[in-house]
Amino acid sequence: MEKVSFVIPCYRSEKTIGHVVKEIMDIMENQNEYDYEVILVNDASPDNVWEKITELAKNEKIKGIDLAKNAGQASAVMAGYGNVSGDYVITLDDDGQSPVEATMDIINKLKTENYDVVYGICQQAKFSLFRRAGSKFNSWMAYVMFGRPKDKRIISFCISRRFVIEEMVKYQNPYTYISGLVYRTTGNVGYLLVNHRSREQGTSGYSLKKLIGVWVNGFTAFSVKPLRLASCLGMLFAVLGILMAIIVVIRKLLNPFIAVGWSSVLSAILFIGGVILLVLGLIGEYIGRIYMCINSTPQYVIRQKLNLERKDLEDI
Repeated sequence: MEKVSFVIPCYRSEKTIGHVVKEIMDIMENQNEYDYEVILVNDASPDNVWEKITELAKNEKIKGIDLAKNAGQASAVMAGYGNVSGDYVITLDDDGQSPVEATMDIINKLKTENYDVVYGICQQAKFSLFRRAGSKFNSWMAYVMFGRPKDKRIISFCISRRFVIEEMVKYQNPYTYISGLVYRTTGNVGYLLVNHRSREQGTSGYSLKKLIGVWVNGFTAFSVKPLRLASCLGMLFAVLGILMAIIVVIRKLLNPFIAVGWSSVLSAILFIGGVILLVLGLIGEYIGRIYMCINSTPQYVIRQKLNLERKDLEDI
């Protein structure tokens, strides 16, 4: 019998996670050809979500992982991935927005069309205007960095084969970026049109600071394209500088009475100086991440587990 693992990162979802789990159980209990498990990862949520997970874990099919500190959604997902036992792994949100009713559709899509990963996509995401704008920028960034289609509204509902997950969890460094890990593992990715539901209650936990963190992580996590762009900018401005110098000399020779353009010179210095500082900051970001990786900064630290065996060496 094949097994499906559901991984759900939990943060401020004390009042919604129970409904999500019940919906999963109602669907999977009617599927005789599949066994299943639900892994709930508490990302150091400030509410009582761990107590709720403890209550749900009275059912042995419900597993719990309690992180010692907030690691972020991506790292919480990776903590769940490190403990799955299913042949297929479905990732979804804890707020009721993921279309759980499409579970069998996404499984069948993966199997019948022989994909390695299938993402849920929607025509209209039920996010706030601020979150939608951030998601569009993130989609453009993923297209530039990894070639992920930018014309598809990907939501937090996807399924992966076990070998993809096993390859992803080999990444043990901080600054996790799930899309980068998926697209560097396989190019055999499908998409399923689903209905993105409205949030049951509350608001998104993604602040501007967190969105910027996701963007920076996406730009620098698994690609050196930003550094190549910096090199191209350096070459471009060097060429422009040489051309401008030649033009200035020629004009001065042709007309010795031309006044020196202090304002244009100052503007050029400020502009080029800003570009230099930007490139230095980008290089500094890469160096800082290298240092954190060498320093063995953990992706996440697990405090305790429910209905799962503790494997200390795999917890960080």
